[in-house]
Amino acid sequence: MSPLDESQIRVILLDIEGTTTPIDFVYKKLFPYASHELESFLRKHAQDPEIQSLIRDLRAQHEVDERKGLQPPDWKSDSEEARLRSSIAHGQWLIARDSKCTPLKSLQGKIWQQGFTSGELRGEVFPDVPVAFERWQKRGKIIGIYSSGSVLAQQLLFRSTVSGDLTSYIYAFFDTRVGAKTEQESYKKIAASLSSAPRHFLFISDAAKEIEAAQSAGMQALLCERDARAASSSGQGEAIHSFDNLISD
Repeated sequence: MSPLDESQIRVILLDIEGTTTPIDFVYKKLFPYASHELESFLRKHAQDPEIQSLIRDLRAQHEVDERKGLQPPDWKSDSEEARLRSSIAHGQWLIARDSKCTPLKSLQGKIWQQGFTSGELRGEVFPDVPVAFERWQKRGKIIGIYSSGSVLAQQLLFRSTVSGDLTSYIYAFFDTRVGAKTEQESYKKIAASLSSAPRHFLFISDAAKEIEAAQSAGMQALLCERDARAASSSGQGEAIHSFDNLISD
């Protein structure tokens, strides 16, 4: 990993899972909540135009999954109830596979919204995150988030942390609508959307393939391993374990 050129960094682009937020929060709280509430949510909102559009997107995703030979649950469309049951079954199947597809992420975001609104869910970040956000803002850095979770889900998480609403520090949110996180083009699109050259970005993630994609787009990038005991096998060189000394005062 090349040394950071902090003089070039104007935008700090962050992954969420394993970077700003504990992985356990995602897998032990958010995913189980979405899985448990999926059926009741779809039945309650089945007539909403927005949800009907999502169900059509799930149907299209089902066709994609079949073409890939992934063997999703059968989709039946002979009645409204059959379509609803098929949507539920496919949604549960996608959640179990930790699918990053946009229709699922949009649906999960809406389900999580009811959990955050009711107080059943509350966002979690590592303790150094709010401190780093404040420090980076004081240094004039732009903070962005790029996650496979929907923009809605991202905003809900950062708005409801124990440290308070952190969204005031975040200038922009990006999800898979700009492209997959392992694709170079996604990072070029993000840079263009912020009218800034890729070289002015620092991307931080716990996923080596995402780091490689960002670097191939011309961004500086750092691998984040929150478990300091974990040895990096990514080939990316030394990893950071917190934001404590990153772009310090």
